[in-house]
Amino acid sequence: VQLQASGGGLVQAGGSLRLSCAASGFSLDNYAVGWFRQAPGEEREGVLCINFNNVGTYYADSVKGRFTISKDNAKNTVYLQMNSLKPEDTAVYYCATRRSALCTINPRAMNYWGKGTQVTVSS
Repeated sequence: VQLQASGGGLVQAGGSLRLSCAASGFSLDNYAVGWFRQAPGEEREGVLCINFNNVGTYYADSVKGRFTISKDNAKNTVYLQMNSLKPEDTAVYYCATRRSALCTINPRAMNYWGKGTQVTVSS
């Protein structure tokens, strides 16, 4: 069972990035997947989650209207589309699941984590 996060990089403020979280060893069809991020010196925080029914839940008010989450069951992949990026979005982004149908904001509840992908937004 593995999650592989990718798509991070360096972008100027106002730019966009799309992160991918590809699952292997199990199907994401029936499970919720969340995106979390951790900035230097900060705790890991929930950003967005998508449940088994492809309904997204925002956990970070600061990303509403800028970030969206989607799932492609055929590719067994979850995406985080990030638009209008700000320097404060700079962090390592992780995808995770606890192999449950519903989302949870608590990172400690997650059983499977992808390796983080660095997002750096310059001003």
